[in-house]
Amino acid sequence: MTAIGFLIEGQYGLNWPRWQGILKAAEDFGYKHVFRSDHYTIGPPDLDSLELWVSLTYAASHTSRIEFGSLVTPVTFRHPPLTARMAAAVDDLSNGRLVLGMGAGWHEREHRQFGVPLYDVPTRFEMFEEALQITLSLLRSDTPVSFEGKHFSLEEAILLPRPQRPGGPPILIGGNGPKRTLPLVARYASEWNADAILLDELKEKMALLDELIEQNGRQPADVKRSLVYKLLCGKDEADLQARLEERGATADELRAKNTFVGTTAMLVDDLGRYADVGVERFMLQWLDLDDIDGLEMIASEVLPHFHTD
Repeated sequence: MTAIGFLIEGQYGLNWPRWQGILKAAEDFGYKHVFRSDHYTIGPPDLDSLELWVSLTYAASHTSRIEFGSLVTPVTFRHPPLTARMAAAVDDLSNGRLVLGMGAGWHEREHRQFGVPLYDVPTRFEMFEEALQITLSLLRSDTPVSFEGKHFSLEEAILLPRPQRPGGPPILIGGNGPKRTLPLVARYASEWNADAILLDELKEKMALLDELIEQNGRQPADVKRSLVYKLLCGKDEADLQARLEERGATADELRAKNTFVGTTAMLVDDLGRYADVGVERFMLQWLDLDDIDGLEMIASEVLPHFHTD
């Protein structure tokens, strides 16, 4: 089944009233999931941005149906065992609805502002792989775990209480890179999230990922395929033009950035093409955190074509 939800960029003004309204809209309108980014800021200008894990704890206890998660939480921000402990606790609190999206970290300015070291790319990916190994070991092992890496270590560590869900929450890795990211997906992840990728390139990356998965002794079906989908959508042409004027951009400018621009009817067709090649989860990137009416429009006009339950 194709599942449609949305991604919000929390660094663009997320505060408690907005987060509460977004979660209520997702539950009430029939979306399947809500994901959010993990940033302190991405300015200038600097805007409101709720701390990721505090907000996900709220989501766990104030929703009952939707999946939710991080897209993605960088290894640079938190020690890996801390992330594993928080993820297991939030997943238990939600009765198994968390997806743990993890990443290497990338945004230089926020690291510098808050005094968080940001190493070179090879080092970050070394740290990321060790964090994946530690996280999976702690989530899956019922006996104490020891680990000695270049960047992190464990000595007879065990995660207690044990996660209620066998193996803990699924691990998502996002990104399109064929040399670093996709090999990590094939080795460690339960879900791969592609970032605003065009259909032909997506097919190529899926085929490569299938090969890598099989090389790691797994089956392609072991890894769910999801897609962040950038969009500007109107109910009809008049509504679309009004939204373009609000955005201050032309349709061609947005399409050049791999952004869907069109009506809800066109969106149904476009999502259908991606679903036909194996995308199981869509995360519609929703930049206007106050546009609840827009979320309701998508829910009314698009979701019935994909959600049958």
